[in-house]
Amino acid sequence: MYYVYILRSETRPSKIYIGYTKDLKMRLSVHNQGGCKHTVQYKPWKLEWYCAFNDKLKAIHFEKYLKSSSGKAFSNKRLISLENTCN
Repeated sequence: MYYVYILRSETRPSKIYIGYTKDLKMRLSVHNQGGCKHTVQYKPWKLEWYCAFNDKLKAIHFEKYLKSSSGKAFSNKRLISLENTCN
């Protein structure tokens, strides 16, 4: 399985990270241990949402979509809660 996921920073709840992986538990651990330069300054992270795909290319395309402006609007409206993210 391939996973597209959305993380939320526990220290700065307004910070969101979107990614793709084959091993979701391991990848979350890497983010929280500071192993990713894009997320290290906002750790620790919590898993906000994820979706599993059988097809690697579909997962990659969905991740790219979620990172686009229309994808961000979709995820904010349908996938994640924006309540209490004023920080």
